[in-house]
Amino acid sequence: MKAATVHRYGPPENVRIEEVPRPTPRAGEVLIRMKAVTVTSADYRLRAMDVPRGLGPMVRLAYGLRGLRKPILGSEGAGVVAETGPGVTQWRKGDQVIVFAGMRLGLHAEYACLPETAAIVRKPDNLSFAQAAALPFGGTTALYFLHDRAALRARDRVLVTGAAGAVGSAAAQIARAKGAQVTVMCSADKAPALAALGLTDHIASGGPMPAGTNWDLIVDAAGIVHRAEALAWLAPAGRLCQVLADVPQMLGVILWRLGKGRRILGGVAPERVEDVQTLAEMAADGRLRPLIGAQMPFDRIAEAHALAESRHKLGSTVLELAD
Repeated sequence: MKAATVHRYGPPENVRIEEVPRPTPRAGEVLIRMKAVTVTSADYRLRAMDVPRGLGPMVRLAYGLRGLRKPILGSEGAGVVAETGPGVTQWRKGDQVIVFAGMRLGLHAEYACLPETAAIVRKPDNLSFAQAAALPFGGTTALYFLHDRAALRARDRVLVTGAAGAVGSAAAQIARAKGAQVTVMCSADKAPALAALGLTDHIASGGPMPAGTNWDLIVDAAGIVHRAEALAWLAPAGRLCQVLADVPQMLGVILWRLGKGRRILGGVAPERVEDVQTLAEMAADGRLRPLIGAQMPFDRIAEAHALAESRHKLGSTVLELAD
């Protein structure tokens, strides 16, 4: 089968399409014929070893000192169950599914093998494989910060930075669906894409902040809100979710005191099947629409990595695999 491999950390050109053995499902595993996958910020960061400050040594120990021990990246996608191993009861051949491999990776290939207990859910009929593939990575991160960390409340005034990305666009839509008053921040050229999702209260990145505005919750998906901005922008008892945080910022969650009950919240989103199921249900009934900025064939994956590394991509970049 064809797979995109990365044997050494480095530029997008290090991603190569190679022929590798097709996996065989063992007991309790399912083999999925991938129809669509994405290149996320996590994929490019691992390929380039471009990780937040202070995390490099830990990431290299986990994934490989000079290159990836498991050279196939890819954390989210959608496809069709091709084969099941002994003892599998949840899935049958032909089932259309959304797959979130998370840090297990391995989805940038024609076939992927995962435990049936992994974050795999049935694809809603109203979603294309491309749309389904773009749901899990940004959506599960958004759910974790909005629900687990910030305890989002209806009528909260919410600012989402980096709102035109996969995480930001999901966070803005989920917060709106929960009854929050949502303002999105992104560059002016990306505002129309958010307006098409019904997110019309827009502040241009780098522009002036509206006078007297205080948010109950800031979801900082762009990594631009630091202590000074949090003090200026948060209402009393407001919360700042640092989606992108380096080691000093993580320590700041513990050490910094913003006053007036304001809090800085961090963490790493878990990979839970129930979260992917929630996203699928929200997409099925129209509350959540994955933002896709580019679709291209699988053999252009190096180009997709370059787009992700540019940090100017819109939403998700989806790669479609030929039958």
